[in-house]
Amino acid sequence: MTRITHVVKRTGAVVPFTKDRIANAIYRAAVAVGGRDRAIAERLADQVVAALETITPLDHIPTVEEIQDVVEKTLIENGHARTAKAYILYRDARARSRRARAERLAQPSNTIPWRKLWEVLDWAVEHDLHTIERLNGRIARGEFSEIVRETDHAYNDDITTAAERIGERQERLRLVIIAGPSSSGKTTTTTKLAHLLTRMGLRLVPLTVDHYFFDLELHPRDEHGDYDFETPQALDLALINEHLVRLIAGAEVKIPFYDFKTGKRHFDRTPLRIGPRDLILIDSLHGLFPAMTAGIEDERKFKLYIEPLLQMKGPDGEYVRWTDLRLMRRMERDASHRAYDRQQTLEHWHYVRASETRNIIPYVNKTDYIVNSGLPYELPVMRARLLPYFEQWAELYRDDPLRGDAAMRAQRVHRLLSAVTPVTDETPIPPDSLLREFIGGSCYAY
Repeated sequence: MTRITHVVKRTGAVVPFTKDRIANAIYRAAVAVGGRDRAIAERLADQVVAALETITPLDHIPTVEEIQDVVEKTLIENGHARTAKAYILYRDARARSRRARAERLAQPSNTIPWRKLWEVLDWAVEHDLHTIERLNGRIARGEFSEIVRETDHAYNDDITTAAERIGERQERLRLVIIAGPSSSGKTTTTTKLAHLLTRMGLRLVPLTVDHYFFDLELHPRDEHGDYDFETPQALDLALINEHLVRLIAGAEVKIPFYDFKTGKRHFDRTPLRIGPRDLILIDSLHGLFPAMTAGIEDERKFKLYIEPLLQMKGPDGEYVRWTDLRLMRRMERDASHRAYDRQQTLEHWHYVRASETRNIIPYVNKTDYIVNSGLPYELPVMRARLLPYFEQWAELYRDDPLRGDAAMRAQRVHRLLSAVTPVTDETPIPPDSLLREFIGGSCYAY
């Protein structure tokens, strides 16, 4: 009897661990090279289990990949080189098949590729998370931790695929752009992607485009006195493009510094030069906007777009709106990290959406890969955190003609959250979760 009772599948699902699966896999590999001795496969499986028990910490559930690594090692150490080779080739073929599927699903269409949406919907149905009712059912069965694990696995797998595609083009690439609308999860995605690329041996040089904001006094205000930071024209696009071109050509540039406390930009502050094989990394709301990188050939740019592509229907039969997910994320982030009132975030959201539809959405079909940052488990968390606010706002703005947009959003999100089972215990959400970027408790520095 082994102490290892469960295994984490590639989908993130946790299933019972059985030695028979290992023995069968070894036997299939042996058959591929002419072997037919099942007893040998059984004995080798026993060794694999013993090795796993030795190296696996008591509080750790091994993944399929970790088990396969031990199988390969055991086969080689026992002199079954041909069987090990067959096993490795099979494993590699499966990996290439998964990458090929991701490649097909990443082809562009008018906006988000329909095949990408189908992939996300298929995943949601497979994991019983395609409706609010199904989500509530899983929570009622005590499966919130499993939902978190399965969701995060899918998100991380998406980022791994993006890293692999960048690696395939590294000889010509000089610029990697992480773009997406507000609160789509660009910062966490950029951090995770950078870690993967660094492990692949690539050297990344981040360029913070926030330092290229024009002075605040040059920004227009609306009738409520709000500044519009959401437009790409708030940035000195010509200077960004000039600096990128010069950096890629091998020249040194001096990056400006933007003081958010005073709303002033100071020129020529930080010298920067990149090496001949370095990749410039940009995390920007408007990274897809053509003027920002107009002077750089497309083949030298890798453009990644991120969006919470949640495919889940609410009680009204309509799909949950991605913009509502991002609105709730931004409310929590701004309140926690920027001392910005949640109500101000709601009132400012009309600027966010207007800029997205003009300056971000039209260029989604120019991206090289799309990452889904939609997290089914964020809805029960946001329900517990935000429902009272939206109930209040839905009533507050009901008859305010100047806040029609805020009223519409408040009423819609209130109906959505009212249908979700709340989750107040956030401990199952790991510190490297994308949601931690917004609710706090992340292991990453933002």
